[in-house]
Amino acid sequence: MRTRRGVSYPKMNNICCDKRRRYSDFICETTTPCRKRAKSSAGTPVATVSGQCDFLETLPDDIVLFILAKLGSTAACPVDFVSVLSTCKRLNALGVHSLVLSKASPKTFAVKAKNWSESSHRFLKRCSDAGNVEACYILGMIRFYCLQNRGSGASLMAKAAISSHAPSLYSLAVIQFNGSGGSKNDKDLRAGVALCARAAFLGHIDALRELGHCLQDGYGVRQNITEGRRFLVQANARELAAVLSTTPSALISGNWLTWNPLPHLHHANVVGPGCPLLSDFGCNVPPTEPHPANRFLSDWFCDKTLDPGLRLCSHAGCGRPETRLHEFRRCSVCGAVNYCSRACQALDWKLRHKMKCTQAERWVDDGEGEDNGNVIEDDGVFVES
Repeated sequence: MRTRRGVSYPKMNNICCDKRRRYSDFICETTTPCRKRAKSSAGTPVATVSGQCDFLETLPDDIVLFILAKLGSTAACPVDFVSVLSTCKRLNALGVHSLVLSKASPKTFAVKAKNWSESSHRFLKRCSDAGNVEACYILGMIRFYCLQNRGSGASLMAKAAISSHAPSLYSLAVIQFNGSGGSKNDKDLRAGVALCARAAFLGHIDALRELGHCLQDGYGVRQNITEGRRFLVQANARELAAVLSTTPSALISGNWLTWNPLPHLHHANVVGPGCPLLSDFGCNVPPTEPHPANRFLSDWFCDKTLDPGLRLCSHAGCGRPETRLHEFRRCSVCGAVNYCSRACQALDWKLRHKMKCTQAERWVDDGEGEDNGNVIEDDGVFVES
């Protein structure tokens, strides 16, 4: 188009195209590449703006779920699992799938007591709903002992026990032996022995030791000293094998296969001099790592004050508190320690208490001066009136 003086106007289409071209070039040079899923009709990886191919985006969801399930089952701490979920939106969405949560390892749920929050509770609840037995057990222990929600906690542990989870079976046996959450009349010794036998069949060391003492003493079952001794020896052998499988070189420097009882204490159940495998307490092996549930209980009640008269189990790796007065049984020699089970008593004896236990002239229990017959002999025998 020409003006009156004969000057032609520039074409508007060319100007617009030049502006669009320059603006698009500026955007490509100054902005970061977008992480949109690349699509290709041939199914091959498509190059992104940076020139690299994103192979993860081309994988189907079922393969990604399988990879995430493997990562969750081998996680050594909660951070390992959370760091994967925070990588991108796709992994964050697939990481909370029920298939992934059901395969998560116990260390994934090793939540510290100081970091406990409502979001941690919801995460454990979601994992337990997905069918993860470890999440059911840990959340059940937290609800039963820490949050004092006895019914819900016992139900979660029972859900894990139905799936043959040995720690849940043993914890329910301890609850039945002590009548935790109820009165002394709520004790069910036969049910405790049955649960202990099931956990012992699955190879649980504490359950084997507990069942051996029950058979030796006739506690909740017909007395059978020979079978009780066999279970105790089996528990000691399994305990030693578990330690040697993790640290085999430590046997050379450790004095584990010796037995040196203190002279002022009488060990009536030590069969065969100098052989700890035949004793009630086993070899002097290093303490095993506590279960995440027991570690949570120990940290939870470390900074909290229990109700008057209630005490914690004296074994440092247990963390169980009393739910009523005089629930746990105490040492009959010194009266200074108390335990929720024979397994905790045996472990604490060889780790700590055998060097501190001294004969007391006279001691009475806290409160009204009655112990309800809950006495522990330090030679491995529990006496129940």
